[in-house]
Amino acid sequence: MKEQNYLDCLVGVFGHPAAENPGVVIQHAAFQAMGLKLWRFLTIDVEPEDLEDAIRGLKAFKMRGINCTLPHKINVLKYLDGMSESARLIGAVNVIVNDNGKLYGDNTDGKGFMESLTSAGIDVKGKVITLLGSGGAARAIAVEAGLCGAKEIRIVNRPHGEERAMELVNLLREKIGIQAQYIPWTEPYRVTPDVDVLVNATSVGLYPDVDAIPNVELDSIHPGLFVQDVIPNPLSTAFLKEAAKRGARCNDGGGMLINQAAVNIEMWTGRKPDKEVMYRALEEALS
Repeated sequence: MKEQNYLDCLVGVFGHPAAENPGVVIQHAAFQAMGLKLWRFLTIDVEPEDLEDAIRGLKAFKMRGINCTLPHKINVLKYLDGMSESARLIGAVNVIVNDNGKLYGDNTDGKGFMESLTSAGIDVKGKVITLLGSGGAARAIAVEAGLCGAKEIRIVNRPHGEERAMELVNLLREKIGIQAQYIPWTEPYRVTPDVDVLVNATSVGLYPDVDAIPNVELDSIHPGLFVQDVIPNPLSTAFLKEAAKRGARCNDGGGMLINQAAVNIEMWTGRKPDKEVMYRALEEALS
């Protein structure tokens, strides 16, 4: 007799806002290509004050896992039963695996970022990197870049987030042993000629506010600079378009999203997805 099993295997993303997150597109494309017909990816808008309730719901629904995006990557740590060493060092997680009610966190943002840079022909070893922002994504990127041999990492952040930015700077100095500095973001940031890689690790420019650009002195962007945006929607942000006009090489947030999502899927299912299938689905959805 044919097996009767209609139980959905649930995963998803917790974020706020969440409606513009295209993760569902690439996840379902991957599941379909893998023949995982009962796997479902849910896009769930969770207000910061409701995160604890959402975690209870994750366990109650026996979800296999969840992605955490803004603003939950750091605040979710208190609800975990364990985490990887890299996530502990970064101080933020973007993926959780539910193992029979025990929640284990990891951080694949930085790994996805580094794979994206590598695919664009960029080696961070010996490079000066400037990060706009100091949130969960910025922390992951900074740590991975530091571990991969970056010469110096500069954190540009608004003064109200100085404590968080300095915490990241001290982490890079003390735990990884590289040069790092905090630059107060009180006026348009001017990119100095010695910067090799500029990363927008903020949410500025994310759909629906697609015309917004980080507070950067655009004419300071120079040919030879490599500009990376972490925003996956839209793929070609207004910031990247302006940087390209000034001769910079640019890389969108799609590759980073696909790379980290592929690792997450493998953690949940035990199988490797086809990243080309995932990227084609993302391009089609956002075209």
